Amino acid sequence: MDSNSIIVSKLTKKFSFPVKNEKNGWFKNLFHPETKEITAVNEISFSVKAGERVAFIGPNGAGKSTTIKMLTGILFPTSGSSSVLGFDPVTERKKLAYKIGTVFGQRSQLLPNLPLTDSLEFFGVMYDLTDKQIKKRVIELIELFDLKGFVDQPVRKLSLGQRMRAEVAVSLIHKPSVIFLDEPTIGLDVVAKKSLRDLLLKINKQEKTTIFLTSHDVSDIESLCERTIVINHGTLIKDLPTTELAKTFVREKNIDITPATSFELFPELPNGLDYILQSKNKITFKVDLSKINTQEALRKLLPLFEVDDVDVYNTSLEAIIRNIYEDV
Repeated sequence: MDSNSIIVSKLTKKFSFPVKNEKNGWFKNLFHPETKEITAVNEISFSVKAGERVAFIGPNGAGKSTTIKMLTGILFPTSGSSSVLGFDPVTERKKLAYKIGTVFGQRSQLLPNLPLTDSLEFFGVMYDLTDKQIKKRVIELIELFDLKGFVDQPVRKLSLGQRMRAEVAVSLIHKPSVIFLDEPTIGLDVVAKKSLRDLLLKINKQEKTTIFLTSHDVSDIESLCERTIVINHGTLIKDLPTTELAKTFVREKNIDITPATSFELFPELPNGLDYILQSKNKITFKVDLSKINTQEALRKLLPLFEVDDVDVYNTSLEAIIRNIYEDV
């Protein structure tokens, strides 16, 4: 069997829509309206190995959700091809559905007025599991996702954090080899986000499930994914290990200094340095590496302050990703 769970080759999706007259809002020709075409996904190619955890990221409108919909057979590509677990999503959508799981953060697949157990059993039947298999798998998922405290409650009464855990649990009822997650932590608080990430890592480790994630939450990317693919304007622009993302695109560093006693004065800084935080007990500087290197920045800063300790570190991954988006 191929070691790649997902193979994408020059995948393209174009959408056409009728154009209205700007003055009156009517179509110029009702039966044959003028159309405009946009390219949502433009000849992207990549592969994902079995068991890999991949972040597929980009700004709004970049083509992330469109790509996931093509990989799951919801949308058909205009050109190019894809293979998921050896299945063609266009011609073998039903067979593929039995092998993958999907979670869309803004769309629930649970039965709102019934207990969560009913949703788990319903999806078990939908995936042609036997009663014995369903019972065993429900017990496994209740334990794994810690659902016992609310598994008998109607879904509509669950908190958002509980519901998202339930959404992921239901998507795993048939032990899929690949799970597609589209903004799974959207709207969750910090504790619920961490809980969901920990569960996904556990599933990946225990069941070797391939994780394909889209998210605007940088912590999702850092915590969950070993590899990051960046897409913008429908075009794949970067594909590299998540740890390399920061190293490759660092344009600025931060410097923290703490005082021998306390800071009283905050003098004007040399070119390439800016204050981020000014207080008596700590100062944080931003170093623009295009204008000044770290050694030179320290050489110019230290004579200006009575310093007890210094800490130099990279800016956040969020700032680095923002820089990548701004480049293209």
